[in-house]
Amino acid sequence: MPIARPTGPVTLEGFELRVLHLPLVSPFTTSFGTETVREVIVVRALTSDGDGWGEIVTQADPLYSSEYTQGAWDVALRFFAPALLDRRVLAPEHVAAVLEPFKGHRMAKAGLELAVLDAALRTEGRPLGEYLGAVHDRVPSGVSVGIQRDPAALVDTVAEYLDEGYVRIKIKIRPGRDVDDTAAVRDAFGAIPLQIDANSAYTLADVDTLAELDRFDLLLIEQPLQEDDLVDHATLARRLRTPVCLDESIVSDKAAGDALALGAASIINIKAGRVGGYLEAVRIHDRCRAAGVPVWCGGMLETGIGRAANAALAALPGFTLPGDVSASSRFYTRDIVTEPAVLEQGHVRVPTLPGLGVQIDPVALDEFTVARETLSR
Repeated sequence: MPIARPTGPVTLEGFELRVLHLPLVSPFTTSFGTETVREVIVVRALTSDGDGWGEIVTQADPLYSSEYTQGAWDVALRFFAPALLDRRVLAPEHVAAVLEPFKGHRMAKAGLELAVLDAALRTEGRPLGEYLGAVHDRVPSGVSVGIQRDPAALVDTVAEYLDEGYVRIKIKIRPGRDVDDTAAVRDAFGAIPLQIDANSAYTLADVDTLAELDRFDLLLIEQPLQEDDLVDHATLARRLRTPVCLDESIVSDKAAGDALALGAASIINIKAGRVGGYLEAVRIHDRCRAAGVPVWCGGMLETGIGRAANAALAALPGFTLPGDVSASSRFYTRDIVTEPAVLEQGHVRVPTLPGLGVQIDPVALDEFTVARETLSR
């Protein structure tokens, strides 16, 4: 399902990058550590016909990924933005090709591509969802629950999210905080849609523990092993009844193809930032849909910019499992867009205005900005 109608080119005049520090409403703990402030880079593409916005979803430290904020800031300002400005007149579909000679740094590439894409679509009056191939006007919303103080605290937290209307619960696990936590949630809430996320915290030596989780009738176990362990994931998948889903391992369409060919995953989590952009994310969606493999849209604690883009992506037909496109209030007391995503009967609406379909709140943007740099032609 390729993009039905490409955009026209934009004339780039510059890029503005900002590092933001957004306080989280509560600490978010995974096997990597605990975040209390979300550090993120916002990209503004300056064009002759108007501006476009993107988000680089790196974190402060290279723990989830080898990418991190200061590295993305440097490579975007030193290499990526100048390369795009050198082209000056550029269609969003060509951004990846211009940046392809530079190795890695997919999150930085994705943020710049999204800003150019948003600018082009706003100019043409086309919503991102329509451009990507969305078939739904709202998407079911799941919530990702970090590791809590103990199983009882986890149950209390999950109860709050279920009361808010979230249709699927994902809990983070790590060695020592796996079987008991999962059992507590399953015992407390019965047959709710439930999945677990290990964030690469295990090895094949833990197969017996992971096999214990089969008894909880989970939707999936996400990224149990290290990101480069495709062969070990295939081995593990043969030992488990619970479907294995890959996240960190899927860095491109090719990686998705390799994982499916090896039998390393029966479900794939698509994060546009992790794979280098929303156009690559669509290619992975198309591959999986053709193979009959379910996909869902993961989250990186995005601001309203990335959250709007994720809602548009998750509205494609192959996204058959609820994703992590939660309400903005799940993470932030104040977002940087004027109309943050809200939960409506367990769903989040897909924006229908041109481009990302959101407007930036300039006061909030300035309030959370800790660094700012502009490059012009």
